[in-house]
Amino acid sequence: SALPEKKMMFKGLVPNKEDMNKLTLTPWIQYPLPGGSALITFEKAEVAQRIIEMKEHVVKLSFGEKLEEPDQCRMRVQAAPVEILLPSALEIRLTQSSRSILVSDLPSLAIPEETLLDKLELFFSKTKNGGSEVESREFWGDSGQVVLTFTRDGVAEPLIERGHIQVLIERGKYKVKISPCMIGSIINVQFQPSRCSKTVLLSGIPDVLDEESMRDTLEIHFQKASCGGGEVDALAYVPAGQTGLAVFVEDTG
Repeated sequence: SALPEKKMMFKGLVPNKEDMNKLTLTPWIQYPLPGGSALITFEKAEVAQRIIEMKEHVVKLSFGEKLEEPDQCRMRVQAAPVEILLPSALEIRLTQSSRSILVSDLPSLAIPEETLLDKLELFFSKTKNGGSEVESREFWGDSGQVVLTFTRDGVAEPLIERGHIQVLIERGKYKVKISPCMIGSIINVQFQPSRCSKTVLLSGIPDVLDEESMRDTLEIHFQKASCGGGEVDALAYVPAGQTGLAVFVEDTG
């Protein structure tokens, strides 16, 4: 299956040798939620485990009026663990772009970004400056660095060998740094299942209350110690007939 592209940049040498050859991945997992379900995250993992072990839960409903049939005031929901796939091994191939350069150490000027890009393109498109026709230019994320791509090979390498170059911008000359632009591609990735320790999936939720009331009802029930619950950190509910998408990030707490 195809993997999403990810822009990365070199930000300097690592201070410790043990940090070399390491790549830190920050999880950003998207988890689809069907209608009639909810994700509830507790502050303590033991509470989530207890809720899962109980499997079925009878939740009292409040309609603002008394009903003759007691069963009509309750609903049964099922609790299950949330399992997601996390990358366990990753292999990346890095290649140097033959047509692109990375321009850094740019001056802080009170001009729009597009104007700065225009100035850089004008300068590096001239052969007397060692450049050639520029195919594209863009800021590299929020790094303050610019990637320039030329229309032909053989232009980037001599500029990279120079290391630094004086660029004319807004009637001033500024020394900028020229570095190679590295392109990374994922050639192998392996995943392993992982269970969320504090989050529970609730399913079988009937469409008997409006969204806000159902969310409050679930949170009230699962916060009660008498129901096996505990302090709720977050709750996401998707009514029947709809779909949702939950996002899991790294738990730094």
